[in-house]
Amino acid sequence: MNWETYLVEHYRPGLPLEDLRRAAGVIRAAVSAMEREGSPVRYLRSTIVPQDEAFLSVFQAASEELVREAYERAGVCFDRISRAIAADG
Repeated sequence: MNWETYLVEHYRPGLPLEDLRRAAGVIRAAVSAMEREGSPVRYLRSTIVPQDEAFLSVFQAASEELVREAYERAGVCFDRISRAIAADG
């Protein structure tokens, strides 16, 4: 199976830090449920940027559609999904 890495951007002006953390946790839980069901998708990490009221999440998945499905299940909006390449190897 061919896994790709995806970066998902979220910009939420006015959203407090705790709400950003909560949104990242809900997404992580949705991906965990999908993994248990056998979907080829993995949550790798989220980075919260409090000053920008934003967070970035990184996933590995067999397709962008699986990442979109995770967000749909989580009920979390995002601004953009991009295929990404790790620069550290």
